[in-house]
Amino acid sequence: MRYGFYVPTRGHTASPDAIERLVARGEALGFSSAMIADHVVFPTRVDSKYPYTADGRFPGQGDALEQLALMAFIAGRSSRLRLVSSVMILPYRNPVFTAKALATIDVLSRGRVTVGVGVGWLREEFEALDAPDFDRRGAVSDEYLRIFKALWTTSPASFAGEFYRFTDVQCLPLPVQKPHPPIWIGGHSRAALRRVARLGDGWHPVGANPAVPLRPDELRASLDELERLTEAQGRDPKALTISYKAPVYDTDRPIAGTDRRPFMGSADQIREDIETYAALGVSELVFDFRSESPDESLERMERFAKGLGLGAR
Repeated sequence: MRYGFYVPTRGHTASPDAIERLVARGEALGFSSAMIADHVVFPTRVDSKYPYTADGRFPGQGDALEQLALMAFIAGRSSRLRLVSSVMILPYRNPVFTAKALATIDVLSRGRVTVGVGVGWLREEFEALDAPDFDRRGAVSDEYLRIFKALWTTSPASFAGEFYRFTDVQCLPLPVQKPHPPIWIGGHSRAALRRVARLGDGWHPVGANPAVPLRPDELRASLDELERLTEAQGRDPKALTISYKAPVYDTDRPIAGTDRRPFMGSADQIREDIETYAALGVSELVFDFRSESPDESLERMERFAKGLGLGAR
């Protein structure tokens, strides 16, 4: 099992010093990947329903470091961590520019980029960015992924789609990773699973929260469906990476009863959950140690590493 952690993108814990401390300690403790979230602007009024809280309210406060810039910053402050966009909202940025920026970070990080992607949920942010039609975001996202692959594997490259086209362009240098940086598809809907089967190298769902528990039986059903969809595309489902995003690791108290969500409770309960999810085919678990205090975030990370037997390098 590999483990990832989220990098702060907002608030006073998203300062350069605090980010550097968390990244350095995570790498030293043996974590495999750093997750970087994506928002560009926040409208002051949000009516869109956030899919990962029980009441549909988004917990953010209106500030966020830009994802690609932060990935580049972390690349320069680390040497082994995978740099994962978790997730990049595909319609927010010009696809040719985005392909070039990601390739550049992959080159400068010596091949450490993983491109986690999603279609987005915040209609108001789409409108503020003058992004493509929110209601067509799934089709736009599929096309942008095909553009990425064209620009990362062919030179000169051409593309003619419904939303975007170009002819005979060189987008060099190509990424270090071949044939291209891994693409992980976020989301838990059937549409997301179809996107994984067609275009993804991995599935990167959010789980273990009140809105989307993704308990073992639920995850098993989704993985069975993903296997069927992937085989129908003539692809090998065993080649897919399953990276599961779990909640904050902030308690050592056991939680009794059948309502306990995965990865909540005592260290022993969490270890049991890790074994269960590994047996289902999950190869990476992502925990969120972020808090209002850089010291508390580091303490959570240290406690997790100690509980799982990760060793400092």
